[in-house]
Amino acid sequence: MLRIFLDECQKRDIKPTKSYSGKFQVRLPEELHKHAADAATTKGQSLNQFVTTAIEHELSV
Repeated sequence: MLRIFLDECQKRDIKPTKSYSGKFQVRLPEELHKHAADAATTKGQSLNQFVTTAIEHELSV
């Protein structure tokens, strides 16, 4: 099925792209998790928002 899709994209000169759900799971050392959660709380943010901001900063988005 994937091969058919990729062949069709090639025929139509379309670059296949991958879609993303916006979710991913990451494993951290326990101590880093604690520090990140504490920092988020200190800033009045959720851990999710804290990590999003950190990734945006690292990628200069």
